Amino acid sequence: MKCLITGGAGFIGSYLCEHLLAQGHEVICVDNFITGFKKNLRHLRLNSKFHFMEFDCSKPLALREKVELIFHFASPASPPKYQQFPLETLLVNSLGTYNLVELAKQNNASFIFASTSEIYGDPQEHPQRETYWGNVNPTGERSCYDESKRLGESIVMTNVRKFGLDGRIIRIFNTYGPRMDINDGRVITNFIQEILNNKPITINGDGNQTRSFCYITDLVKGILLIGLTEDLKGEVFNLGNETEITILSLAQKVQNLTNNHGNIQYNSMPQDDPARRRPDITKIKNRLHWEPEVSLDQGLINTIEYFKTNSV
Repeated sequence: MKCLITGGAGFIGSYLCEHLLAQGHEVICVDNFITGFKKNLRHLRLNSKFHFMEFDCSKPLALREKVELIFHFASPASPPKYQQFPLETLLVNSLGTYNLVELAKQNNASFIFASTSEIYGDPQEHPQRETYWGNVNPTGERSCYDESKRLGESIVMTNVRKFGLDGRIIRIFNTYGPRMDINDGRVITNFIQEILNNKPITINGDGNQTRSFCYITDLVKGILLIGLTEDLKGEVFNLGNETEITILSLAQKVQNLTNNHGNIQYNSMPQDDPARRRPDITKIKNRLHWEPEVSLDQGLINTIEYFKTNSV
């Protein structure tokens, strides 16, 4: 199968390229390196089934050959990055989604949209099910990401209903693992970077806010199931780990795993930062028999070791 992956040089996108190639598929990877890295693709360049295009996919993309499956994963994804590139984030998730949906329709291809748990905002339902509409600030600092992902979902579902697009939506919850950008501003990379540089760990708020973290290989297995399974047109799936942990407990866990028990400093809470975040993954468990396998401790060990051997 010939697959197009936007954002393919990013953290999740590069793993997706790698796994699809390992399964024998042909991959066209598109990225403009706003937040992706060329180094994430080095090990794929010699594969004859891997093709790369440097391109801003918020613009219409012309291909010489037809593709059968499109994964739209191009977007800054961490709060510091999408706040650094707010217009680019808005455009790639709205106009970019529209353009790629049009390409999918022209090619009669399936379309997989990488949405996010951020569409739930600061949730009033816990854990969050796919049927929950969310609690999002449409004019806040995070809105360029939250609302553009919500609009992207609407573009996909409108085309599913009106034109029969085989569109699927994946709402991705916090993901981590080797190959992350150490400077992306997410909590796990922040903690690891601070500890490895012998700096105090910094926590926003009192640390009692919660998150749930899914290891990258588990996530990619779920993405591939959603992308390659037949008869999922119009379906929306949460994808993440149900194990919930406070940010303070996460900091202490990283300290224990690195045998580094330095100081913890507390900062003010960013605007609209969710108090609790945990997916209800009942749907994907029942429909596709997927659930995470890698424990948080093991995933953190793998991630810490990666950054120990890759300069931070």
